[in-house]
Amino acid sequence: MDYKSILSDLNNKIYKPVYFLMGDEPYFIDRIIDYILENVLQENEKAFNQTIVYGKDTTVTNVIEASRRFPMMSNYQVVVVREAHELKKIEDLVHYVEKPMKSTILVIDYRYKKLDKRKKFTKIVNEKGVVFESAKLYDNKIPAWIVGYLKLKNVSIQNDSATLLNEYLGNDLSKISNELDKLILTLPSDRRNITSEDIEKNIGISKEYNVFELQKALGQKDILKANRIINHFGKNQKDNPF
Repeated sequence: MDYKSILSDLNNKIYKPVYFLMGDEPYFIDRIIDYILENVLQENEKAFNQTIVYGKDTTVTNVIEASRRFPMMSNYQVVVVREAHELKKIEDLVHYVEKPMKSTILVIDYRYKKLDKRKKFTKIVNEKGVVFESAKLYDNKIPAWIVGYLKLKNVSIQNDSATLLNEYLGNDLSKISNELDKLILTLPSDRRNITSEDIEKNIGISKEYNVFELQKALGQKDILKANRIINHFGKNQKDNPF
C-alpha cells in the first residue's frame, strides 16, 4: 500500500493488525504513526490500551506478549515499536504475525532499514497487514510535493517559489513541512497564497539568490548580480554546498 491509501483507510477506520513501516524517508513513517496514535483510541482509552516500546529496550517476546493482550474497555489496543531496527531477531515476530489479534494494531517503526522482500517474514506481514516502504523523494519531485502539501491546506504557491524553498531547505520533508506551516501562520486572514516576498520576509531567502537566477545572470552577462549571488553562496556554504 502507498502512503495515501494507508491514510485513507485509517481515516475510514479500516485498520490492519500489523503495520511494518520501513525505508529512508522518516516523514511519511512519522505521519502514519502520529495518525494512529492520535486517532485510533479515545483519550480516556489510551492509558490502558496504548503501548510504546523501543527496540533496544525490549525483546521480541515482550512485543508478542504485549500484542496478545486484550484491550480494556476499548475495541482496540495500539502497540508501537520505535527504533525497531535495534530489536534483536525481529523476524521471530512471524510467530505472532501469522495469527495476529484482531483487536491489536501493532506498528513497527523500522526507519532507515529495509526488510528482504523475498523472506517469509516480509511475505507474511504483507499478507496479514501492511508493509510500507517510505522512499526518499528525488529533488526534482519536491517542488511538486510542496505544492501538493499546501493544496491540502487550501494554500497555493507558484512553482518557482516552491523550487526556491526546495533549493534552500533541501530534501528534508519534515523540515520543509515545518517551514510551510510557519509560513501559513504568517499569511493575512484574507489571503491563501504564499509568494516569494513571504518567503524572503519570513525565511530570509531571496528569489535572487538561487542557482536559477545565477544561471540567468550569467546568460545575460549581468556581472554585478552574478557576483552578488556567488558572494551569498560563499557566505552560506552550509546551505549552498559546492
